Amino acid sequence: MPAPQALVPVKPSPDICPNCGSRFAEPRPKYCGDCGQESNLRAPSLLEFIQQLGGAYISTEGALWRTLWRLLLLPGQLTLEYLAGRRRRYVLPLRLYLTISVLALLSLRMVTSQKIEAEAPVIDKTSSSRAIDLKNGDTKNIQILGIAGVRAGMKDGVFFCEKLPESMCKRLERRLTLDSASLVKEMLQLTERALNNLGATMFVLLPCFAVWLKLLFWDKGLHYTEHMIFALHLHAFWFAMMLLLLINWTPLTLLGVVAAVVYPLIALQRVYRTRWWSTLPRAFVLAVLNISSIAFVLASFALLTLMT
Repeated sequence: MPAPQALVPVKPSPDICPNCGSRFAEPRPKYCGDCGQESNLRAPSLLEFIQQLGGAYISTEGALWRTLWRLLLLPGQLTLEYLAGRRRRYVLPLRLYLTISVLALLSLRMVTSQKIEAEAPVIDKTSSSRAIDLKNGDTKNIQILGIAGVRAGMKDGVFFCEKLPESMCKRLERRLTLDSASLVKEMLQLTERALNNLGATMFVLLPCFAVWLKLLFWDKGLHYTEHMIFALHLHAFWFAMMLLLLINWTPLTLLGVVAAVVYPLIALQRVYRTRWWSTLPRAFVLAVLNISSIAFVLASFALLTLMT
């Protein structure tokens, strides 16, 4: 068989738009009258690539800055604007959430990796479930799971495993009965894998959060997807606060913590138009349900991380 020939781009006719095939008017316009594409095509420069990024995302009528202003300083305003039909002025909710969450998770991964490298083989007890304790090289007493009655780890050098399938217990035992150096290395790898699963964990929690909103504010008559819009905006704000916490400056840390608690209350009251005596108990139940969801999903992903 003859060798395939290289594809050679065919030079378009100078009188015809290469995008839609329409014939240009005379004199030749700068843009096609039918599709709007430029009539004079050439290879883009590096500066034009940067301008495309800014024009299409950052600077298009100030959409990003207008969106961030309302997201950070006006609780619930983005959701109200969206529900009122004013959508082209702002970055779409899913795109906004993905942008801020990816930036926050990448920053978290970078900061955590640097901390692990600086402190290895010591791993600080930073998990909310007190999942790992290898301080001072103590590998005889380690609890890797302690959520909802599910417990596993080492106590005085003896492995224990409760309320887990036997096959999982055996896998965990093989990992935890390693020598100290190998165990420390294994725990570092588990931390890396846990960070890799964090984005997927949050993406699972978002629909759950919208379900709780739908149940708690059933009387408002909103569709599930409209609750999802509020969930996307609120989680985007929480990820923005995570970025503040990563700066590790006490005033910003305090600001981020206070804002993460107060902001949702104001946003709920404004979006769902409830009185405070109704907003506060619903917010409390929402927090309990959300924390329960987080604990369950994190425990599930922790098991997945340990088993892979």
